[in-house]
Amino acid sequence: MKKFVIASRESRLAMWQAEHIKARLETLYPDAEVRILGMTTQGDRILDKTLSKIGGKGLFVKELEAALMEGRADLAVHSIKDVPMTLPEGFALAAICEREDPRDAFVSNRHAALADLPEGAVVGTSSLRREAQLRHRFPHLRILPLRGNVQTRLAKLDNGEYDAIILAAAGLKRLGLGERIRHELAVEESLPAPGQGALGIEIRADRADLAALLMPLNDPDTHACVSAERALSRALGGSCQIPLGAYATLDGETLTLNGFVAHPDGSVMLAADAVAPRDYADALGRTVASKLADAGALPLIEAVLKDA
Repeated sequence: MKKFVIASRESRLAMWQAEHIKARLETLYPDAEVRILGMTTQGDRILDKTLSKIGGKGLFVKELEAALMEGRADLAVHSIKDVPMTLPEGFALAAICEREDPRDAFVSNRHAALADLPEGAVVGTSSLRREAQLRHRFPHLRILPLRGNVQTRLAKLDNGEYDAIILAAAGLKRLGLGERIRHELAVEESLPAPGQGALGIEIRADRADLAALLMPLNDPDTHACVSAERALSRALGGSCQIPLGAYATLDGETLTLNGFVAHPDGSVMLAADAVAPRDYADALGRTVASKLADAGALPLIEAVLKDA
């Protein structure tokens, strides 16, 4: 190919991610032109409602997929955690790039950790997954919605609207804002979203030529872990309306997957785990999903969706 056009959201973090992939492609294919097509998605425009109320994280990718289908772009770069578990027909993930820090980050100007927050302290988060885990561990805190890009969320904290906020550590570090992190939450404290910290490259499914060119960007270890996480979520119909976490680790050739499903108010928290060879990532995800279903996840999810 003589030219690659990358579709990306226009937030600073999304553009950093697109620039990162652009640099990788320019190194791999120095004779090719690589250009970024910046776009504003519906998820970026609607900031007065939580994602669970307006259609979920798919709102961050639909316009980018339209650019792919219409031939205005060749590939789209996403945070994998923002990509729906089942892609629309005609699209494929060509690569899952090496993962950054997958953890959630505690950010506050006055407190060093969640355990230091006094009763009634206000914590902001955009995620039902984080909210459920916070309410389960710290029922004395007030959890309020927090939308907007990273800079907007930090500004709301700095303006005193929140005592603390929870963000993805990867996004802060990629933007050079790692010093704002007061405490990185261990995965045992806050299990990440499926794919958190990893970048995915989406293309049209009929672009086998492009898929081959993008294969060097795929990180096999991250791909195995993220595949297991997404398979768990997919098996349970995971969406922004369901508090669900999944995190896989790789030790040699063995994958370990931990997952949970919860009620948004933190009153119910179901957890399960399993191990499998790395080549059985999808099956591992389905196994942990089955364990969660056996523990009562399906009626819990049905109740949560009914109340959403």
